[in-house]
Amino acid sequence: MHGSYTGAFVRGRHEYLLPALPEGGKWGMGRAGRDWPASAREVSPRELREDGFDAVVLQRTEEFELLEEWTGLRPGRDVPAVFLEHNTPTGDVPRTRHFLADRTDVPVVHVTHFNQLMWDSGRASTTVIEHGVVDPGERYTGEEGSAGVVVNEPVRRGRAVGTDLLPAFAEVAPLHVYGIGVEKLAFGDRVRPKGDLGQEELYTDLARCRLYLHTPRWTSLGLSLIEAMLLGMPVVAVAATEAARAVPREAGFVSADISELTNAVRELVSEPELAHRMGKSAREFALARYGLDAFLHNWDVLLEGLVHS
Repeated sequence: MHGSYTGAFVRGRHEYLLPALPEGGKWGMGRAGRDWPASAREVSPRELREDGFDAVVLQRTEEFELLEEWTGLRPGRDVPAVFLEHNTPTGDVPRTRHFLADRTDVPVVHVTHFNQLMWDSGRASTTVIEHGVVDPGERYTGEEGSAGVVVNEPVRRGRAVGTDLLPAFAEVAPLHVYGIGVEKLAFGDRVRPKGDLGQEELYTDLARCRLYLHTPRWTSLGLSLIEAMLLGMPVVAVAATEAARAVPREAGFVSADISELTNAVRELVSEPELAHRMGKSAREFALARYGLDAFLHNWDVLLEGLVHS
């Protein structure tokens, strides 16, 4: 469901079985050609049924029925299971009830504290395992007086990811926008779609921008924000969802006031030394909070308890 998240998850000490179908697709993309450890193995539904497994990590509601169809096992009853909830709730948010709220046999893992706070999880056991991100290395140069933005499908997702805010920021600095579907943006020549680049190319290109701009109003914490901090980039972020916990004061600017945010962009563009200093702090913070060691340890503890309970 989430390539970057899976790329961190499979770097632990377990054997990770990734369902693969001949046609690939939503339910069977396997490794998807990614450079992951050999312990992340592609398996067919038949191999899952015949060879067995210790626990299952579910990430979409349909996977409950899919697992039973493929293996004959009911998650939480015949095999230990956990549901990894990547998303913020939708609809009437203060009263949005999680679909597992009435079950006690499948714990829910939230990826941010904000998400755990906002979901009504009822009787379900919940915990938070904050993101772990593979360190891309410190690559920041900030040589271009631009703001980098990483967002997928900005036209379709619109206000949720703050697409409507881009013109206001473009008035104070050119925006380099990366991700799926960014070529559909039509905000003039100061909003510059850069395409859906490969990971290594993205890291190098993004790190040339003076700052990272984080505009979402209502999404879970994007891993691209953490990756930008690990690159050594200072951040200007809309104060929504988990951003306030993810970006400390010394690493950038977080506000719900757009005029304050546009002023922050202007300041960082005009003061490269400040940008570099904040970028150093951003990297130090991201390494400490979102490094792989704590992430994988927390998953180890949860999986051990799941299997031996």
